[in-house]
Amino acid sequence: MEGYVVKSSSSTNDDYGCDPFNRPIEEHITHGIINLDKTSGPTSHEIDSWVKRILHVNKTGHSGTLDPKVTGILPIGIGSATRVIQLLLLAPKEYVCLMKLHQEVDEDSIKSIFEKFTGKIFQTPPVKSAVKRELRARTIYYSDIYEIDGRDVLFRIGCESGTYVRTYCHNIGEALGCGAHMAELRRTMVGPLNEHTNLITLQDLTDAYYYYAEEGDETSLRNMIKPMEVATEHLPKVIIRDSAVGAICHGANLAAGGIVAISENVRYGDIVAIMTIKGELVASAKSLFSLDEILDSDSGIIFETNNVYMDPDVYPSMWK
Repeated sequence: MEGYVVKSSSSTNDDYGCDPFNRPIEEHITHGIINLDKTSGPTSHEIDSWVKRILHVNKTGHSGTLDPKVTGILPIGIGSATRVIQLLLLAPKEYVCLMKLHQEVDEDSIKSIFEKFTGKIFQTPPVKSAVKRELRARTIYYSDIYEIDGRDVLFRIGCESGTYVRTYCHNIGEALGCGAHMAELRRTMVGPLNEHTNLITLQDLTDAYYYYAEEGDETSLRNMIKPMEVATEHLPKVIIRDSAVGAICHGANLAAGGIVAISENVRYGDIVAIMTIKGELVASAKSLFSLDEILDSDSGIIFETNNVYMDPDVYPSMWK
């Protein structure tokens, strides 16, 4: 198991659960995520509503609201995956932005400021935001300038979740002494989802659902909707025994005896995804110990369960 440290051996019973990529199409839809390409104009909530009507489902939800004029990746969770999609809120993001300077500035000065605005920076969220307006630290992983054309600066930025690119542009303008604002913005990555991983439009989804509902061909729809487990790819993982699944689904914390394997990058305090041996998402949890401590533990609670995502009747209750 590449990337994992095996703690104990165990097998899985094929009578319960299934590989997430082999779910029946109805279950695949209601436990799925769409990597949607949002156009300029509609709100994120309007997109939710349209997807709900296209797929004839009761519930949809998005992760990381985009302003109406902003385009790009808007992850949409369907049915049971609506809550799972929130795991992407903590994932790194990437944007391509067109920034407009308010005065002409030489290119060397612009490039120098961009270098200084990489790494740990401090921001105050804009007035129109969903969070409290207070100074907070955010990490800029990279900020690469594509082109400078007069007052227009086209750049790509990879950043920690919760970074405001509009504020980033404003602060660069202040640092340059000329002022600047965000003219256009496109989100190109949300954690494991990017423009190269099955990015689809609303029209693509409409066509695929037509072929499924009217002609009985589920191929396109199955390819466009990914298992909700995709939303955990950026998180460390813990694989558990079949016998522990039922207890976790009923809200129990994960004890040492239920662990089969664990990601080798797990640290104390990390949010992890608890998975079955078949690769199904069971819950998210907080690690109460470091990796070495976990491997040395034979008993006791190791992970504190946060949110349960698997239905409680998928695996039988096997605890006493």
